Amino acid sequence: MKQDEVINKIKDILDTLRPYLNMDGGDVEFIEYKDKIVYVRLTGACQACMFSDETIKNGLYETIKADIPEIEGVINVEI
Repeated sequence: MKQDEVINKIKDILDTLRPYLNMDGGDVEFIEYKDKIVYVRLTGACQACMFSDETIKNGLYETIKADIPEIEGVINVEI
């Protein structure tokens, strides 16, 4: 898959996950995709939540990895 195709797919996946984050008062912002790593920023209630690492690992990473196997990680970029 080309870089721009991967980025569009990542954004589509994040859009499908967004309503679940919104229900808890949070959101996710795509920052960049580089060297098989997805960089995002959790915002709203998710930003300060003690479960944000679980959201990244078990929610975002696992869901993205299922559709795009070459993804090696998702990193939350702190403000």
